[in-house]
Amino acid sequence: MEQSTKPHQAERGQKTTLIGIAVNIGLVLVKGAAGWLGNSYALIADAMESATDIVTSIFVWVGLRTAARAPDKNHPFGHGKAEPLAAIVVSLALVGAAILIAVQSIENIRIPHKIPAPFTLVVLAAVVIIKEVLFRKVGQVGAETASSAVKADAWHHRSDAITSLTAFVGISIALIGGPGYESADDWAALLASGIIFYNAYHIFRPSLGEIMDETPPGDWEQELELIALSVSGVKGIDKFRVRKTGFEYFIDLHVLVSGDISVRVGHEIAHGVKAAILAEKPAVYDVLVHIEPD
Repeated sequence: MEQSTKPHQAERGQKTTLIGIAVNIGLVLVKGAAGWLGNSYALIADAMESATDIVTSIFVWVGLRTAARAPDKNHPFGHGKAEPLAAIVVSLALVGAAILIAVQSIENIRIPHKIPAPFTLVVLAAVVIIKEVLFRKVGQVGAETASSAVKADAWHHRSDAITSLTAFVGISIALIGGPGYESADDWAALLASGIIFYNAYHIFRPSLGEIMDETPPGDWEQELELIALSVSGVKGIDKFRVRKTGFEYFIDLHVLVSGDISVRVGHEIAHGVKAAILAEKPAVYDVLVHIEPD
């Protein structure tokens, strides 16, 4: 039986996700209150973006827990697809948040209002730092676990940092410019909505590829051929297929061998190739090797 890497990876992903949820709950309260008291829609929009972070992070957490479940009769390849599915939910939530922020920003640009209070800049500066740190921490876990859902969660933190940064710039312009520049805060929120929409696509595209069993990035053919050729009796690779399911990879491989060997020898070579790949690539869960006569 193959040794799954899912439990440890899922546990790491779930831990960072829960930390993100806790931080976002605090930020929603702080940013929402500061935006309301400081007359800044950009900051309120930022609070809304953090609120979507909480909801989508819950989806990510559920997706990671589901993806870590062992294969069963109805899911012989495991439940890994729940992980990129959670990432797609995150991307769609970002699109919804971007549209909502854009609509409200345009409405506020048309309606005169007061210049935001200076103290909102302090709040935004703190948010940018906190969110950028979260992005780097969660992004590192996402890269190490090859988890599209965790990567999506990381980019959600980055989008929050970007919206806070644009709000900081917009409010600064409004404060420096004075009367007549009140809408700079709202233009910043509108710009942030576009950035959020772009980040949503950045999350959606690779997650959709994983759902559709797109070949994962990397030079798989060369790497698999080198590993296969290290096994005695293998002459080369005829064809291969690789797909990512959650945290792990499944490989179908056709290897070329002499047409004069016995079925037993061919069977032993196939097992040797499978064992070599599993040893070299811990993230690979299973390898199906087909023997082809040269």
